Amino acid sequence: MTVDVERALAEVLPAEAVTADPDVLAAHRNDQAEWAPSGMPRVLVRPASTAEVQAVLRVATALRVPVVPRGAGSGLSGGANASDGCIVLSLMRMNRILEVDRRGMLAVVQPGALNGAVKAAAAEQGLWYAPDPASWEFSSIGGNLATNAGGLCCVKYGVTGDAVLGLEAVLADGTVVRTGGRTVKNVAGYDLTRLFVGSEGTLAVLTEATLRLRPRPSKATTLVAAFPTLVSAGTAVCDIMERTRPSLLELMDRTTVRAVEAWKPMGLDVEAAALLLARSDAGGPQGEEELALMVASCERAGATTVMSTADEVEGELLMGARRFAFPALEQRGATLLDDVGVPVVRIPELLAEVERIAERHGVLIGTFGHAGDGNMHPTVVFDRKDAAALARAKEAFDDILRAALALGGTITGEHGVGSLKRGFLGAQLGPETLRLHQAIKSALDPLGLLNPGKLL
Repeated sequence: MTVDVERALAEVLPAEAVTADPDVLAAHRNDQAEWAPSGMPRVLVRPASTAEVQAVLRVATALRVPVVPRGAGSGLSGGANASDGCIVLSLMRMNRILEVDRRGMLAVVQPGALNGAVKAAAAEQGLWYAPDPASWEFSSIGGNLATNAGGLCCVKYGVTGDAVLGLEAVLADGTVVRTGGRTVKNVAGYDLTRLFVGSEGTLAVLTEATLRLRPRPSKATTLVAAFPTLVSAGTAVCDIMERTRPSLLELMDRTTVRAVEAWKPMGLDVEAAALLLARSDAGGPQGEEELALMVASCERAGATTVMSTADEVEGELLMGARRFAFPALEQRGATLLDDVGVPVVRIPELLAEVERIAERHGVLIGTFGHAGDGNMHPTVVFDRKDAAALARAKEAFDDILRAALALGGTITGEHGVGSLKRGFLGAQLGPETLRLHQAIKSALDPLGLLNPGKLL
């Protein structure tokens, strides 16, 4: 069968687009979620066009071989991890920015285009592509679409799906479909665009996206505040969100702040229970007003320190603390990065429960994330050489998922379910909704060939 698959693919693709080299296959068998299960693929294909993606899927359907779509491999849930004997379909050769329409304020791009490249192309036209996952410099648009990736600016501008106007997708049998379009409003038929975004490669292979661009935002004003308790930080977050809409509202707990200060000394308050970072990109008098409202909210909530600046260079220096959060925790050992979301008003309860989980399992957990939309990243740190430590880390990771659900939240806010959290999806959705998901999957991929073992 291996020879048949390779031969069949070689007949429909250029020679350079097909490889079964063991070292290359090993390098493409998993994403960044190294603890999620992965198998060894049978062959890697690198199509350069929609027609070539069609050809791959027709071969896969004819020979009943599973296909795992893959972007840049920066995912954090095992969503791109290979299954044994599968075809890994890398979309990174499809990396062109096909169009930037300045007047229409949209871009048409292929899935292998990097998020950062799209931002740069938009900036050349005086525009801005808003979605900004932490991996924006090296993650692909296709991967962002597959997981409906978020980022720091989601509190004001939404997640990836909020920037998608339309898609081109290839179904499991090779059929090409188009969803959405180039208009701002479009309610003709079911919202298939929203269905495909976030489907983690289980329903179709996305080969083109029409993305909404925005005017370039004004210069940002930045605020950093330290709080004596988690509750006071949570109170400030709720008050800010009631009074204005910041372009960024991030939180770091004491463990994370101490990790950052130990790695990159910045004079941070290591005794504070939490550090809050906020921005307004409204510009002018409105930006000054928004900043003043946020400062007042922090002071009313009992912040011990509040610093603010309208200077962008100083603002970037202050934001450095947040950008260093995850790499600083990585200095302490191997990491399991969680991605849970709760209602904003319940963030203090989540952080307190995470501290109890860390104590109960004897592990280090640093929590940081997007306070403005309740999407937090508790990060479990452990010694990768210690099997018992890994077991405790996994137990803590799972307990955090349970805690988020108990608080009325979600097991993933932006990274996706993949294979890492698949066992918890039923607990969040319930049996009836899970069956509906499975029915949709069966309708679009009746043979179950697209990214098996993921999501459902």
